[in-house]
Amino acid sequence: MNSAQHLSPIGQIPYRLALAGGWIDQPFVSRHNPQPPGSMVVVSLQPTLQFMDRSGFATGTREVARKIWHDRLPDREPMSLVRELYQAENKDKPEPSGSQDMIGLIYPGISRLDYDFNANGGVFPTHIESLNDLSTARWLEQILHLLPVVPRPDGYNPLGEKNLDPSWISRLGHTGRGCFDAIMRMNAHALGASFNNCMECWERILPNTVVHPALQIPLKPLLSAYQAQYPGAMYSGCGGGYLIVVSEKPVPGSLKVEVRRSACGEK
Repeated sequence: MNSAQHLSPIGQIPYRLALAGGWIDQPFVSRHNPQPPGSMVVVSLQPTLQFMDRSGFATGTREVARKIWHDRLPDREPMSLVRELYQAENKDKPEPSGSQDMIGLIYPGISRLDYDFNANGGVFPTHIESLNDLSTARWLEQILHLLPVVPRPDGYNPLGEKNLDPSWISRLGHTGRGCFDAIMRMNAHALGASFNNCMECWERILPNTVVHPALQIPLKPLLSAYQAQYPGAMYSGCGGGYLIVVSEKPVPGSLKVEVRRSACGEK
């Protein structure tokens, strides 16, 4: 298999779901963190359904992985794969994607990534902590509900306005740690709070992630409505994508995900 047309529609490469703390993996953000490391959480997902492109699921990075590795993750040391995919994805790009995209695809389970600008240039985390036990994975699958909203539109750039305030960047990095701790404790309300806090940080640091003239749907009112009704909610990516809702009860119209717990695809 040498080209994309020979690959199956969904493929075998996992997807990546990003939870609280996103953007702390970008060096232009982490360099302003007065209390490093800052953390974010990624979840490796079984490819049980085809997620929308341009919706915060690292689909562009995933397509690169499908092509260079013929739709199957190689059986090699994970961080070496991360670095290989990072180079393939970001070659000659003026605004490179963060390494959390690659880590979420390659590392199984639920992972907390700790970023410090003073180590690895801020590009790769200084530490990765992962949860791969069945009970935690099943709890997260039950508690997360994904609502399709809208892909980010062509011509949209979330980086048009940057307010790189160190205090808010510090708070952003703490939302990732709080998110991971909540998952370890299986605490839905703490998990929801980390989502809500993360979205507040996004709005303060990079306002165009939630408000921009190119966006087709007003994202803030929709987000606020779900945050008011459930323990917490956040968008899967800048400019929309999916709304990720934390709830112990069903959320009408939502999709469910499956956590990938091992390198060999064990559920």
